[in-house]
Amino acid sequence: MIKRVLLIVLDSVGVGEAPDAYKYGDNGSNTLGHICDVTGVKLPNLGRLGLGNILPLKSVEADESAIGAYGKMQEHSAGKDTTTGHWEIAGLWIDKAFPTFPNGFPDEVIKPFEEKIGRKVIGNKPASGTEIIEELGEEHVKTGCPIVYTSADSVFQIAAHEDVIPLNELYRMCEIAREMLNGEFAVGRVIARPFVGKPGNFVRTENRRDFSLKPLSPTILDNLKEVGYEVFAIGKIEDIFAGCGITGKDHTTNNKDGIIATLKALDKIKSGLIFTNLVDFDMLYGHRNNPEGYADALKYFDNHLPEILAKLDDDDLMIITADHGNDPTTASTDHSREYVPLIVYSPKFKHGANLGVRQTFSDIAATIAEVFNVKGTGHGTSFLDELPF
Repeated sequence: MIKRVLLIVLDSVGVGEAPDAYKYGDNGSNTLGHICDVTGVKLPNLGRLGLGNILPLKSVEADESAIGAYGKMQEHSAGKDTTTGHWEIAGLWIDKAFPTFPNGFPDEVIKPFEEKIGRKVIGNKPASGTEIIEELGEEHVKTGCPIVYTSADSVFQIAAHEDVIPLNELYRMCEIAREMLNGEFAVGRVIARPFVGKPGNFVRTENRRDFSLKPLSPTILDNLKEVGYEVFAIGKIEDIFAGCGITGKDHTTNNKDGIIATLKALDKIKSGLIFTNLVDFDMLYGHRNNPEGYADALKYFDNHLPEILAKLDDDDLMIITADHGNDPTTASTDHSREYVPLIVYSPKFKHGANLGVRQTFSDIAATIAEVFNVKGTGHGTSFLDELPF
């Protein structure tokens, strides 16, 4: 009997273009495959669980004696953003993609926002987060005007120097934007992007915060919480679900702290769901087209994976997956529409197993529902019976 599920999202670690990638301009994207091609990164512990069996990887061989169950999942929902991916993992489908603003936000959004915050804004265009503070950071410091920008994803981002606009004020601006952005302007996330430093040397800090829409219907997290199970969120999970279905949290801001928090949670929480997002892959390396840094982050996780495995008991189930891709070897600095990996492990497994190609990320939610005998969300097919217990 499984008493505890550990669900780890390796943010943006896609495993090859989805069949509909062409609709998103992502033909040929293969985040993990291309990183292995370019860097030759070795990931022996993930390989032992079956990572190299999911797709051909130059530096991670297939393992006929893999100890995990492995496969890949195709996204059913429209879009390729963090919120959509995580919501689908939790059993919620989005039929219409969240709106994007390739020309910036219209006056009917910006002007009321400026009135409410009492400041003019600068920017208001799609941009890389590091590039826009380099471009507009000095003007922001001189004028006190926050930098508003977006991307190919459904986001309203506000960048501000921590010495110019204190964090509490920046977060309040994000809350104001979140309250305003509804209907046709209902972006998936409003994101606070604080930075420090001087002109020519501005650096984003780890005080980022995400302000997501509330899930449009109950997720597996809500269903677990409703019947008394613990749902412990690590990293930006609480933000992504706007606090819904969460019973406890550790709001870590990087992979190192996320792994430490996960290990602590495994010591403390003996039943229910531990749900971790490890953000560095996407935030620091995918969006900055840095395959070497991305590879180092993968290696760091792989090196610490044995510590996680050592804390798993026979009544535990670990699931490792991703929410989308973000291929750092392409010209784009945005997310990519890709399959995501599915790796499942329990110390009770008798051997490895091929879970094949799943038609929705929500197979995870359906499996968790069956594990804990709670109602599902109506989406996904459980793979519990396919696991090699």
